[in-house]
This record gives sequence, structure tokens and C-alpha cells, in this order.
Amino acid sequence: MAADRKPNRLIKESSPYLLQHAYNPVNWYPWGEEALQKAKQEDKPILVSIGYAACHWCHVMEHQSFEQEKIATVMNEHFVCIKVDREERPDVDAVYMDALQAMGVRGGWPLNVFLNSEAKPFYGGTYFPPQQWENLLTNIAEAYQQNRQELNTSAEQFAQHLNVSELDKYGLQKKNFHVSEDDFKLIGYNLSTRFDRKKGGLGEAPKFPMPSNYLFLLRYYSQTSDYTALNQLNLTLREMAYGGIYDQIGGGFSRYSVDDDWLVPHFEKMLYDNGQLISLYAEAYQATRETLYHDVVYETINFVERELMSKEGGFYASLDADSEGVEGKYYTFTKDELHALLGDEEPLFSKYYHATAAGNFEHNQNILHRRISDEDFAKENQLELEVLQEMVQGWKEQLMQVRATRVRPGLDDKTLTSWNALMLKGLADAYYVFGNKHFLELAFRNANFILEHLKTGSKLYRNYKEGKATIDGFLEDYALLSRAFIRLYEVTFDEKWLQEAKALTDYTLNNFFDEKERLFYFTDQRSEKLIARKKEIFDNVVPASNSVMATNLHLLGLYFDEERYTTLSDEMLAKIKDLMIKEPTHLSNWASLYFHNLTPTAEVAIVGPEAAELRAELSAFYLPNMILLGEDTGAGSSIPLLEDKIAINGKTTIYVCYNKTCQLPVHTAAEALEQLRGGQDEPKFPAL
Repeated sequence: MAADRKPNRLIKESSPYLLQHAYNPVNWYPWGEEALQKAKQEDKPILVSIGYAACHWCHVMEHQSFEQEKIATVMNEHFVCIKVDREERPDVDAVYMDALQAMGVRGGWPLNVFLNSEAKPFYGGTYFPPQQWENLLTNIAEAYQQNRQELNTSAEQFAQHLNVSELDKYGLQKKNFHVSEDDFKLIGYNLSTRFDRKKGGLGEAPKFPMPSNYLFLLRYYSQTSDYTALNQLNLTLREMAYGGIYDQIGGGFSRYSVDDDWLVPHFEKMLYDNGQLISLYAEAYQATRETLYHDVVYETINFVERELMSKEGGFYASLDADSEGVEGKYYTFTKDELHALLGDEEPLFSKYYHATAAGNFEHNQNILHRRISDEDFAKENQLELEVLQEMVQGWKEQLMQVRATRVRPGLDDKTLTSWNALMLKGLADAYYVFGNKHFLELAFRNANFILEHLKTGSKLYRNYKEGKATIDGFLEDYALLSRAFIRLYEVTFDEKWLQEAKALTDYTLNNFFDEKERLFYFTDQRSEKLIARKKEIFDNVVPASNSVMATNLHLLGLYFDEERYTTLSDEMLAKIKDLMIKEPTHLSNWASLYFHNLTPTAEVAIVGPEAAELRAELSAFYLPNMILLGEDTGAGSSIPLLEDKIAINGKTTIYVCYNKTCQLPVHTAAEALEQLRGGQDEPKFPAL
């Protein structure tokens, strides 16, 4: 295609998604002043088409419509056409997705929105078949000429809707920060009404992993010992790990399952999912000691390092669902292919992974999946467990060799700060739980990459590719990176990372904060002004940036004895509390912060030459409402919470404190654990 077509303006962009459209006959512009000014000068409506590189239906619409000369001619004649990578510009995506939903249309991607020359929306939709798309273009072009005033009136109304405060829209003006066990249990109950108690997860298909929901369930069970929460957690994590949504051969999770059973994935693999799921499965392992969760963490980290990590230490955004234009082709096998590869072992393999001649996917292909544990499978088939596990490992190696000869799914090789931060925290969490030094080495490589390429002073950039970082960071970049740096400090006691987290937080207070509403805008005050400046309060596949900021403020308020941080965190949670209780599925990261406020957060300081070893001993226990800090060189500390804490008689000492009041210093993890439990038994987390 590129050989006989001239490129459009997208050829100068770095986004793989925009570059995919660089040879379309559509005269695409990137989002920016040039396109917006052209619309004003030529008095044309604007078409904004938003998607991302791993989006299957974005590819379909491109092939059916945007690559077609006839349709492109209509688009070029009547519209200023703008392509947006939603992953690079979540601010633009959020504004026009909100507009689409205000129009009564269910959101999704590709997102196609029509704007007047003032960039205000008047109509939109998602995927359109080619003939319907061509008819729509013609109708809108005619309406724009003949009914301009009516369209402008509609656009003005939508613009006004977009500028309604989130607090007003959802009735969040009430400040209610009375914390109670009853309210906490009500959050858990309301979440439980959505449980799929047969296959795990929440609600019906499609099913997304939504890790923040299950991190909350872990904390909920640790507080209440309610087995309903623990059972749902284990059911969900097991079914996801056994299902087709998890790559049984190469590790790593797809974005979502199209069915109730976690069987048929939408095969795209996103960095943000895998980073969060590493954190979730690591924490679940710490609580339950379930070996399946250990294996998922190790295999997923191997996948990310193998397929998404750059030589510079950054993590790429995603892998496409398609290869050779076919969804899932890279990952699936027919039974005949499996027999040719595995010979006499194929029947046992097919029984283990449920492969059949008819297949469970298109064209007799099999999505490999499991249904029972290795222990049960070995018993059913009269095998020693160790023998089975050796066979499974051999099968994986053989199939990985075959996959290496196939055409790989497309790689979105841009680096995004917030997604890297989620992976960085995942690595730090995995290191804390498993003590694997390679995980920490990967974390350091990534953290240093971010500091070198995505940060200048206290300011962050959103994106990086081929030596360039071009887009200002958004609140989620600052919030998630600050959270990752706090965690990296906890697992290393290197104060550099805690100071970096504080500097990022202070920058957001100066440049993102709405003093009146006491919440943070999504965009920097120094960045481009859109028709609306939004605030993000609802968790989606990534936790809401305001919920992460409120959590960071709670933690940093403890570390630095900053009452203004703590007070603001409390104020933010107070605004959300009533809605959070009613709708915890969309506000579960806020609910985890509520958990931290239900009882005082333990402040555990370890001082002395064996601080790292004692920290590792404590990591064997699930203690979710605790911050860790320490010093092992004797050089002193700049952290207020470590003031006056010394290694008594030169022996490594642990201080367990609550609300700035410390218990007697002790010298062993067992003694500290007794103080942390307060003489109470810890919740029992039985394995599956």
C-alpha cells in the first residue's frame, strides 16, 4: 500500500497507531492547532477518530473505510479529519467519550465524533460498516450546511454538559468522613451482589480482570474474615489463570474475555493489565501461599521482559490481537498441528489443555485452557506430580519454539509513563513477596529509564519513542509513578525514591489541583486547553487518578509527617464516600483507601545493618495496612518518621508505631509481628 500512496501528515508522528494510518487516502491530521485552525478557516466540521494500535475493530474500520478511495474522498472534501491515539491523549479521549455517552451512545473504540469548527461535539458513534459510514458522512455534511444553527445549539449544550463539575454531576458535595466498620461491610456486601459465583469475576460477559476490585477483596477479607470475599477472590484468580484469557504457553494476560468463562480472549495484551495483575497475584500469594499464583507472577514477568521490554529499560504499550490479519492466530493450534508437534504425548496434552478436533475457536483452532489443578490432573491420570510438571514445562518450550516461527502480533512500541509505573510497582511487589533479585534488577532498570527519558525536573512527559518525549504528563502519570516510587522505597529503603514521590506529588498540588473542589484535574494547568478540563474519579481498567493521589497523600502524610497531605486525602475520600458505598465496583481503589483509614496504618521502621533481612522476614506475612521504612547504613535519614530511631546497641531494631506512638523497640521479626497483630490471630488464608 505504501508504495503507491503518498503519506499524509501522520507520517511525522511517533505513535504506532497514527503511523498505521499514515498511508490512508484520508487526509488525516494529528490532534493539534493546525487542524483546529484549518476547520475555522475553511468553516468545516471536524471528524475526530480515536483508537489505539491493539484495537481489533479499529483495524477493521480502517480497512473497510479509511483505506477506500471513494470514502476517503467524501471525508477529505467535507471534513477536517483528525486521528487520535487514545493512549497518548487520554485527555482528548475522555472529553469526547463523555460527549458520546451524553448522546446516549455506548462508548468504545474506534470512537468517531463530529465537531463544529469550535471543536464542540454534535454527533458521534463507534464502529460503522462502510456503507453506513459513507451515508452518515454525506448526511452530516448536508446537515452542517443546511442546519448549522441547530447543530451549533446541540454542540453548545453538549459542551455545557462536559463542563459540569463531577461533584455536581454525581452529587458529591457532601463531606462525610465518619469511618465505620458497618459502612465498610456494606461496601463489601454491595460489591458481592455483582459476583459471578460460578466462574468468578463480576457481572456477565465481556469480563475484564479489573485488579483493583480483587485487591480490595483481599483487604476486605483481612479485616472481616468474611469467607464470601476470600472464596470469590480465589475463584476469580484461579479461573482467570486457568482460562484462555491467560496465555497458557507464554504467560501474560489478554485484555478481556468475550465470554462468561474467561475462555475466549480478545487477544490483545496490554502492559497496564499485566503490571496490575502481577501486583494482584503476588499479594494473593503472600496471603494464601497458593502455588498457582506464584507461577502466574513468574510467567507474566517473563512474558513482559521477553516481549514488552526495550533495551533501554522501558516497557512497550501492547501487543496486537491480530497477526496476519487474523485475531488470535499466533496463539492457537489445531489438534492436527499439536499431534504433529507432540506425537505420542499429544493425547495427554490435549486432555490437559482441552484441545479437540473441532476446536473451541474459529476454523477448528484451540484456545488452550485448563480446568483443574496439576495435583488433581496427575491423580486422575495416575502420574507423579513431578513427572506431569516436567512434561508441561517441556510442552510449553516446544510450543514456544513453534510460535517463534510464526508472524508475531503487531507491537505498539511507544512507552507510556503511567503504564510503566504500574509495571514498576508490579515488579517491586513481586520482589517484596518472592525475594527474587532479578525482579528488583528489572525494577531499577525501568525506574532509571523513567527518570532519564520521561522526567525533567519535577515535570513528567506522557510518552517516549525513539529518543523523543513530546506530550505533557497527565495526572495518572504523576499519581501512578509516585505510587510506584513509594513502593520501590519500601522494598529497598533507598530514600531517593521516596523523595522523588514527594516531588511529583508537590508538582501535582501546584499544577493539577482544584482548590475549590479539593480534587485534582486530569490535565496540567500549563498544558493545552481543551473544551473541558476533566477530573477522573471512577476506577476503570486503571484505577482513577484521583483515588491514587488520595492514597499517595495518605502514605506520604505518614512518612513526612505532613498534616496537609493527610487532611487533603481525608477530604477527597469524604467526598466520594457515599457513592463509593453504593457503587464499589467503580470505586474499589477508593474503598482500599477507606480500609487504610478504618484502623490506624502501622508504621514499621527497621534500623540497623540487617534491615533488609528483617524486612524480608516480615514479607512472609500478609500485612496490608502497613508502611515500611528503614535505614541500614548508620548515616541517618531525612525522613521525619525515622527521627530518633536508632539501632540499639548496634543491633538491628524494629519500631512498630501507630499514630506517631511507638511500642517498645524489638529485635526480631517475630516480636514485631506480635505487636502488629496486637495479640490477635491473623485471618486464615487457606490455599485452594
